[in-house]
Amino acid sequence: MRARTWLPILVSLAFSQSIFGQVPSSANLFPLYLKVQLDRSVKLSSLKPGDVVEGNLARDVYSADRRILPSGSHARLTVDHVERRRKAASNRWPWAVRIFAPRYEKFPFFKEAAVSTPEGTESLLRVSVISAGNRAEVHAQSSKRPKRDEEKDAMMSAAAADLSGRADTQSSRDRSQRSLGLIMSLEARQEGNDAAVGKGEHVNASSARAITLPAGTACRVLLLNRVSASKSRAGDAVQARLLEPVVMGEDMALPVGSLFEGAVLKAKPPRWLSRAGSLSFTFSRVILPDGAWFPMSASLTGVEINRGSHTRIDAEGRLQGDRPGFAWMLINGGVTAGLAKETDDGTQLLIEAILSSATDASTAGTARIAGTVVSGIFMLTRHGRDVILPDFTDMNITLTRPLTLSLQATSSLRLPNR
Repeated sequence: MRARTWLPILVSLAFSQSIFGQVPSSANLFPLYLKVQLDRSVKLSSLKPGDVVEGNLARDVYSADRRILPSGSHARLTVDHVERRRKAASNRWPWAVRIFAPRYEKFPFFKEAAVSTPEGTESLLRVSVISAGNRAEVHAQSSKRPKRDEEKDAMMSAAAADLSGRADTQSSRDRSQRSLGLIMSLEARQEGNDAAVGKGEHVNASSARAITLPAGTACRVLLLNRVSASKSRAGDAVQARLLEPVVMGEDMALPVGSLFEGAVLKAKPPRWLSRAGSLSFTFSRVILPDGAWFPMSASLTGVEINRGSHTRIDAEGRLQGDRPGFAWMLINGGVTAGLAKETDDGTQLLIEAILSSATDASTAGTARIAGTVVSGIFMLTRHGRDVILPDFTDMNITLTRPLTLSLQATSSLRLPNR
């Protein structure tokens, strides 16, 4: 009876494999992530269906243990259609400006991308845009140094910028931020079979032994869920996907697609008196594509953000909103002056309408006090900059403790069914 019961199942499995081919490997379960450097002259909001956008890959593209597209490969994308979408949140301007700024924008969508490698091969990929815009890479700041050293570094950087002819010089406070230009990140899948994938460069698979990654090992990951100082709370889950394999000697320790899981440690939202928010999170375990997981500890050391976002990372990996700059304070000061003037005039007119015997001279003092109170409350209740990391944010994390990966122990470390 048991043989008769299992026979139809085995036949159906064999038939399904003959129809649909072999069961896909874990390498095919994860999409490819492309990072394309576009020309600065491209204006995404002005693109129309049929327009062609060209650029170069800003980094290598990996699939599991293979590099399939090298950095510098030429990418050609054709606009399929344009949609109206909501603008991403930003901490660049105060509330007084954001309330009048347009909340929606025209955004181009692409379906296919033709990527040509320097060797002359070409791959056709099905793509979807996950983010685009002028980007800047922010790195963790080292411990504070003497003020004299900071002034010396500022003078040297200013002189170098003058010699190179760059218009966008960075001040000493922006040493940890590097402009990347117009970057488009895409999620891609290959057309047809995986023949092109097989032509990539292999990274040697790790042998059946323990591999220990030392503290300080860097990992390039993609954030899978949005976190922010104003919305996130301590304990909220944080997930990220590994974009580049981590190699130890000649062995591949962590393949592309490995999942990093962690949690928000502390989130402090923006507060009154223009105090900025702060956010810190850590990763506590890594899950390999085959389901095995290992405890770990890693913190943030770098992140890609929109250019103009005033966010920095301290030596402990904590994200902090920058202090209000001159433009920020000037805008808030102008709004405060306008509120004081309108409150002064409105209070004076109201008193004169209620009391027929009131004159401008008798009501001036009361109106001036009312204007001062309103403007003072407005300034006191202004919140500082928020810290916002949208989903699909490119990040660098670094191991804070050694990570030992033992292939023999994976069977006992399988994750429970979810």
